[in-house]
Order: sequence, then C-alpha cells, then structure tokens
Amino acid sequence: MKFTGSDISVGTLFGFVIVLTIVEMYFSYRHDKKLYTKRDTWTNIYLMLCAIVVNLSMKVATFYLLDYCYQFRLFEIQTPWIYWTVLVLAQDFLYWFLHTVGHYVRFFWAMHVTHHSSEHFNLTTGFRSTVFEPLYRVFFYLPLAFMGFNALDILFAYLVTQIYGNLVHTQTVMKFHPVFEYIFVTPSHHRVHHACNVRYLDKNMGMVLILWDRMFGTFQEELPEDKIKYGLTTQPEDTGPVNIIFHEFIALGKDVKKAPTFWDKIKYVINPPGWSHDGSTKIAKIMQRELQEEENKSKVVGNSVKTFG
Repeated sequence: MKFTGSDISVGTLFGFVIVLTIVEMYFSYRHDKKLYTKRDTWTNIYLMLCAIVVNLSMKVATFYLLDYCYQFRLFEIQTPWIYWTVLVLAQDFLYWFLHTVGHYVRFFWAMHVTHHSSEHFNLTTGFRSTVFEPLYRVFFYLPLAFMGFNALDILFAYLVTQIYGNLVHTQTVMKFHPVFEYIFVTPSHHRVHHACNVRYLDKNMGMVLILWDRMFGTFQEELPEDKIKYGLTTQPEDTGPVNIIFHEFIALGKDVKKAPTFWDKIKYVINPPGWSHDGSTKIAKIMQRELQEEENKSKVVGNSVKTFG
C-alpha cells in the first residue's frame, strides 16, 4: 500500500490530537480536575467508531459525487496559494452553514444532538461525532467542486479543519490574545457552543473562523457571570450507546404523531428544536429574548433603587 503526502500529513495531525488528549487526561487526573469520566470517554470513543464506519461506507460515493460535479466547474484557480486559501475559506464557511442547519432544523438536530449530549467537555468530546452526518455532508460541499476544487483536495481540507475543530474541545486553555479570539474559533468560543445555558444556545457554529458567527449574528462571548453548564437542555434518562444516537429521533417521532394537522407535522421536522404547535415548549431564540427582557428589567429596577438610595 502506498501512502500519499496527504495521508501522512493527516495521520501526523491526528496522532498529535491523540497525544494532546492523553496529556489532558493526565493533567485532569493529576490535578483532580474531573474533566473526564470513564463512561463518558468510552461513549465518545464508541460514537467516533460508529462515525468512522459510516464515513468509510460513504467515502467512495462522496469522492465520486464530488469528482462528477468537478467536471462542471465554473472556473479554476491556477495559483497554488490562492487555490488553497480560497478552498479553506469556502470550506469553512460551508461547514458553518452545515453546522447552523444542524442546530436550526430539528431533523438535522436529531442527528447532530449526539455531539452535544455529553455533560463533560474535553478533547475526547471532539470524537463524539454526529454519526449520520457523512450521509448528507457532501451535498453542502458540492459548491466547492463547481468552484473548481478537485475531490481529493476538498476531502483533505475538510480533514485538516476537522482536526483543528477537535483541538478546541478543551477547558485547559482559557483565552488567547484578543486578535486571535476575534478571528479564529478558540476553546472559549467552543465551550459556549457546547453549553446548555439559555444565553449560549445555538451560538459559535464555526470550525476554524469565528468571523462567520460575528458576521451572521450567531456569536456569543463566554461570560464569567454566566458559568457554563455542558450538555442538553433536557438530558436523556437513558444514556446507553444506542439511545444516545436515536433518542431525539424517538422524541421527534412522538411530536410528529401528536401534531393535530399535517402542516404541524411538517413544522416539527423543519422548524428549530423546541418548536411546538401549542406553545408548550420554546425555541432557543424566544428563550434568549425572554432572558434579555428579564435582564433589562433587572437593570432598570437596580438603577431605580440605586437612584432612590
């Protein structure tokens, strides 16, 4: 078997992630940080292996679909450094869009929710993969083929940016220089993304660049006064390996079944998580608006008391 430069590069980077994970585990154990638990870590590894199986089964189809669309490319970039810069930027934006759809459309959230189901946050959380994402991810990246990027380069760019995305799943790094924090996704940004606090829901979708979130209104800074709680707003009672993958599909099926009209059934599938036909549950944006209103009232009352005093 012959290994290409891309294979070696990805293998080296992945090995680097494994080494850092072991170091973080040791740090957590040595300083009693309790960042890891055996059950949670094994669940993360199990979900990663499931995702690898699905990825491998889809690898050939993904490659040939991208390669087929490449025949109809609209233009080509000849200069290598411009080629790779545009590819990484475009791929990162399309990932932001894919990730945002995974949070705002409940059907896709039912698949993505596995990545957010852990109540812990460490480097192995990055391995807690969205198992079924390889089944549809390629359709979000088809524009890259039409833009003149070949299939191998698209897949390589995705793997490299994915490895970067794994590295920001950590609590051992607080914040970087403000300039870096403004441009790139950092551990602080991604801790927000994995929080179930109302303020932090559906924020910081980027993989490498946080600029997309700043541009499209999905950015939220980590605030010291709102300490992060990891996991889902409602954790599944059964945290077994099968239920972790399918619990949201089961909940979605129950909601669709109880919906009074056909259009309501469709809405449960395509609307954001939390939408309900009778208003018994709320989507994140509504809860965040209510939180903001409560905080504004508290400030008004606080200022009134201060003025009166």
